[in-house]
Amino acid sequence: MIRLGQRQAAGSASTLGMALVLVLAGTDTRRVEAADTASPSPEVTSLADNRFTWPSRERLVRVLTLRDYNTRIVLVGTALLGAVAGVVGTFMLLRKRSLVGDVVSHASLPGIAAAFLWMEALSPGGGRWLPGLLLGALLAGFAGMACVVAISRLTRIKEDAALAIVLSVFFGFGIVLFTVVQAIPSGTVAGLQGFIFGKAAALVAADVQLIAWTSLVALTVCAAFFKEFSLLCFDDGYAAASGWPVVALDLLLMALVSTVTVIGLQSVGLLMVVALLIVPAVSARFWTDHLPALVIGAGTLGCLTAVAGTLSSALFSRLPTGAIIVLCGCAAFLLSMFASPRHGLVRRWIVQHKLQASIDRQHLLRACFEYLEDHAAESVDGATARVVPLQALATARAWPPRTLRRLINAAERDELLYQTDAASCQLTEAGWHRAKQVARNHRLWELYLISRADVAPQRVDRYADMIEHVLEPEIVLQLEAQLAAQSADRVVVPPSPHGPLARGEEA
Repeated sequence: MIRLGQRQAAGSASTLGMALVLVLAGTDTRRVEAADTASPSPEVTSLADNRFTWPSRERLVRVLTLRDYNTRIVLVGTALLGAVAGVVGTFMLLRKRSLVGDVVSHASLPGIAAAFLWMEALSPGGGRWLPGLLLGALLAGFAGMACVVAISRLTRIKEDAALAIVLSVFFGFGIVLFTVVQAIPSGTVAGLQGFIFGKAAALVAADVQLIAWTSLVALTVCAAFFKEFSLLCFDDGYAAASGWPVVALDLLLMALVSTVTVIGLQSVGLLMVVALLIVPAVSARFWTDHLPALVIGAGTLGCLTAVAGTLSSALFSRLPTGAIIVLCGCAAFLLSMFASPRHGLVRRWIVQHKLQASIDRQHLLRACFEYLEDHAAESVDGATARVVPLQALATARAWPPRTLRRLINAAERDELLYQTDAASCQLTEAGWHRAKQVARNHRLWELYLISRADVAPQRVDRYADMIEHVLEPEIVLQLEAQLAAQSADRVVVPPSPHGPLARGEEA
């Protein structure tokens, strides 16, 4: 596939688009022709040979140093497409319209077939004119988006259902038209199937020139309307109330998506072009919460995955370029999902593990304090014994022996208590102060819920357990100030609402 695109590109070396691409590729026409003629690829394989082979060292060096002209052409085209798709896709992701690109790509199929039939009717044999095919795809994509907007605004059908209806109807209509195209003599050799699965290796200089100019226009529009698009994505209701033309901005954003989708059809195909729009933006979302960084990161990831996919396809000539680009994007997504230090799954697991360990430790310390409060009240502040039977702790929280053993071991490692014998443990000085603080915070929450939220004292313990571990210390300080239950020099533990009066012992 790469060799076929190489011959096509060499035939159009005298065009202006060729000159632009060659500048982007960092070489000139004569050098390209000389290099390609003097250094033909050493690995000549039969078309019937479908065996998978690892690239030789010479081929690896040849690809990584971009000696082949067609590799440079495809690399520039896919890199530009990946960058602009990542930038535009970021706004679609934030607008919660990730499937719009998929709808546009599928809706473009009847446009391609209709444009081919129309051009064949006007000039037999001229139906393969690429700008005409892309124009037909663009108009059909606009028609599909107009149908989605009309269905969702004029009827009671939700937008996701409208997207599904338009996608399936337009794609089905496109398949019917493709059947008609295959029935005419020139339709069998038109190569329109390349728009379905993509044919990035067949990109020529004129195609890359079109991608470059389209990318430049799209990036310029995104930069010029960055503030408006940001407001539209985060709060379109506020934007409309503030007088911003929300509908016009929405249509402009849809036009950008349609344009990027259409120019990406030839590279990755209509079935996978949505991946170029959404996957880089989703991957970048794991790394940052700031919109400018998110937009730049998505564009960079889109560019890098396109470069990685193109080079991989050049190394393994049997692999399709568009599909490899999508798989490289998927690899970047998986890496971001697991390894991101901000929102990655590994970090989330570590944070949850630490939070659960902190909750278990607080429960253990509070159970120790409440036992000492009930059974050794006279020596609680005197700190003479602070010995707690393990059976009392297991009964207080219904801990299984294995769980209690794990909690005791963890508290011993933190030097909060130590086990005196097989049946009891004793709080250390640090553990005692920490236990008093935990019990105090818990009872502050109980007081707050009883006095401010009208929670019954019989149920307040459970609600306080649910919220006391997840709130920040600053909020605890605010509660202390509101309840005026703190002392300037020492920690005072409020009385438990489950005391003798609550249990009816006085009666």
